[in-house]
Amino acid sequence: MRAENVLERRPEFLALNPEGNIPVLVENDGMAISGSDAISEFLDEVHPDPPLIGRQALARAEVRRLVHWFDVKFNFEVTENLVGQKMTKRFLGQGAPDSAAVRAGHANIRHHLDYIGYLTERRRWLAGDDFSLADITAAAHLSSVDYLGDVPWAEYEEAKDWYARVKSRPSFRTLLEDNIPGAPPQKQYANLDF
Repeated sequence: MRAENVLERRPEFLALNPEGNIPVLVENDGMAISGSDAISEFLDEVHPDPPLIGRQALARAEVRRLVHWFDVKFNFEVTENLVGQKMTKRFLGQGAPDSAAVRAGHANIRHHLDYIGYLTERRRWLAGDDFSLADITAAAHLSSVDYLGDVPWAEYEEAKDWYARVKSRPSFRTLLEDNIPGAPPQKQYANLDF
């Protein structure tokens, strides 16, 4: 894992991904795959057991629908309004957070936590009976917001229970160990009992 400052537009990085965005997966042979969708599909095909995108066509469609929901809708309504305003602007030197955007993020997250609760009341995981890329995507976005302490978990028990199950997975624990230099996470961020 390497951090890449995409604003630098390093020629070596642009050779891997001319679009200049992250993420980029570089295989041992030097082959580069860019974009979270392409990387996820590639990894699911190369390591099919257990499948993270679903076993059947309808299950795969539901996983993809929810990945899109969180990567597009949740990102626009919540992640950009909270993490983008509070952290990204700070690190890029773009001034103070826009308080209206932060308020919108706080209001919008409630709709998404309700939706997670709705899904998990009817299914074991977000897209069905199996842990999937939908759970990983939703948890990654929530993790970045939770890092700031901006998730009202106490008001959304079903979503909290689902997130606690995701946090307890060994593969997710390493994500919770990450820290942003100069901006430590809120106190309960990595705790399974939060």
